[in-house]
Amino acid sequence: MTSHVRSCILGLLPRATLAALALVSVTASQAQFKVIGTDGKVTYTDREPNTNEGKVIPLGARGAAAPESGPELPFELRQVAIKYPVTLYVTTKSCEPCVSARQLLKQRGIPFNERLVVTAEDSDALLRLTGAQDAPTLTIGSQTLRGLAADVWNSYLDAAGYPRESRLPATYQYRPATPIVEQQAPATTARADARGETRPAAPAAPPAAPTSPGGIRF
Repeated sequence: MTSHVRSCILGLLPRATLAALALVSVTASQAQFKVIGTDGKVTYTDREPNTNEGKVIPLGARGAAAPESGPELPFELRQVAIKYPVTLYVTTKSCEPCVSARQLLKQRGIPFNERLVVTAEDSDALLRLTGAQDAPTLTIGSQTLRGLAADVWNSYLDAAGYPRESRLPATYQYRPATPIVEQQAPATTARADARGETRPAAPAAPPAAPTSPGGIRF
């Protein structure tokens, strides 16, 4: 089925000029990097730190880890991914636009996180996060694009500063897609048998998966 795409105005800010490479302490919400020192002390900074200071973790919007896996991203691409992290929301049901959306991002070399709508809980979480239950949905920083329209998506990626041609290392590997809502294993309790011996109770049967996440539109 055809996805409905709403028109919107580009609101992405231009990239800021990089500051000197000095370690400056800032609040976590303002930070672009999290540094775990060799002594275990955690420091947040908005400037590119020296890796000799300890383990450096790039941060995205609202202190979230940038979508990075495998080899370190090239410096310029990493800066864009930190400021405007990309997340793709898709469904596990048959969805050709979802497949095309994934291919578009990979062919352009966009580092992104992929989140799956598997259960009704995932569908509800998608509504809270993006304001709708459309698949595919793309977020670039604070911008939300519902439904696949390649020219619109590319325009937003251009405005964010992502290169048109892939600059990912040849050995780069995307992180596996994960459900929006993490499922927790059911707790087990101990019980005593007729002889007084304590045995772990059998785990509860998992709830039946819904036949279709409510509200998803293709």
